[in-house]
Amino acid sequence: MLRENTVFGPIHSRRLGSSLGINLLPEHGKICSFDCIYCECGWNKDGRDDTRIPSAVEVRNALESKLLCLKKEGTHIDSITFSGDGESTLHPEFSRIVNDTIELRDAYYPEAKVSVLSNATRVHVPSVFEALCKVDSPIMKIDAPTDELVARIDRPAPGYSLRRTVEALKKFEGNFILQTMFLKSHDFDSSSPEVLDGWKDIVRELRPREIMVYTIDRPTPMEGLEKFSPERMRELVSDLIEEGFNIDIKG
Repeated sequence: MLRENTVFGPIHSRRLGSSLGINLLPEHGKICSFDCIYCECGWNKDGRDDTRIPSAVEVRNALESKLLCLKKEGTHIDSITFSGDGESTLHPEFSRIVNDTIELRDAYYPEAKVSVLSNATRVHVPSVFEALCKVDSPIMKIDAPTDELVARIDRPAPGYSLRRTVEALKKFEGNFILQTMFLKSHDFDSSSPEVLDGWKDIVRELRPREIMVYTIDRPTPMEGLEKFSPERMRELVSDLIEEGFNIDIKG
């Protein structure tokens, strides 16, 4: 499901409440450094017809227009969220757009959070990291504990290094939200010891302020994926909860 507008919603988000989305990627295409087997936007190869991305000025104008309209209507917003059809941090003007978004949020919806949903593949880039540090909710993804296992579920672009990502995430000093998908495919199982134990080691290494554990909720490009129940996910992370980690579980 591709978003056909630069600013869309607000929609109800399992994780963020009433969320106004910002799509920094093509309106009729997909650009991402991952090609996840569970992505609701489909495979990367099927989203290459449109490659034009909106400029920072276009994003600012679209966002301000939408915020003005929602304010007049009296519509509540919990979060202004960078999500969309791929990886937002790939936009060359990402830092400028974050600054504009914070400025407009402060002017129209000061009670709303600014959130970024990211696969964390560019968190090692200084300008991207600095921008992420400015938002209220930098939500960074780690689905698996080794490069081999990441390749099975997230299918990253060449050059990806999980260890580089982990080292970059350490610079947040825990002030970020870790997001992880739990699922089962023909060659990947979030509940298997090789995945679960290694992932927990990374959690303990990073010590994020919050962890979002969730499962499949929409159609996926790979067929045959199995979701986990909230009860099963809670069971799988019960030791982390006992250790004091703040874990939000969404079925």
